[in-house]
Amino acid sequence: MNPTVLTILISSLGLGTTLTFMGSHWLLVWMGLEINTLAIIPLMIRQHHPRAVEATTKYFITQATASTLLLFASVTNAWTSGEWSLIEMLNPTSATLATVALALKIGLAPLHFWLPEVLQGLDLTTGLILSTWQKLAPFAILLQ
Repeated sequence: MNPTVLTILISSLGLGTTLTFMGSHWLLVWMGLEINTLAIIPLMIRQHHPRAVEATTKYFITQATASTLLLFASVTNAWTSGEWSLIEMLNPTSATLATVALALKIGLAPLHFWLPEVLQGLDLTTGLILSTWQKLAPFAILLQ
């Protein structure tokens, strides 16, 4: 991979995580998570191997599902409470949906079905980035 492209992708991972950490608005948090997802996909498919392609496809479908669920939870919360604030989750349905979406993004215990299969198709460096760096932003949102 071209070193310039690799530098842009790695800096995009940092940008997405920083945007999620600093965001207090649901749309900014969602945008940061999407930047993270879209930055790691080319790193995952760097090997032109069928297992890497399968792992990337599974990761993309799972993360798109979790992002859609998180966006639905934030819109539902904004519709019922009139607030886009990250801290003001007054609607219990929205809070539950957001928690499930973040658990799916992280790969927590009941929703971890995708993580071992995706990690098996990746090289060590990309697997380490996926197992550590990609989990920081959703963990920060869960802690808030």
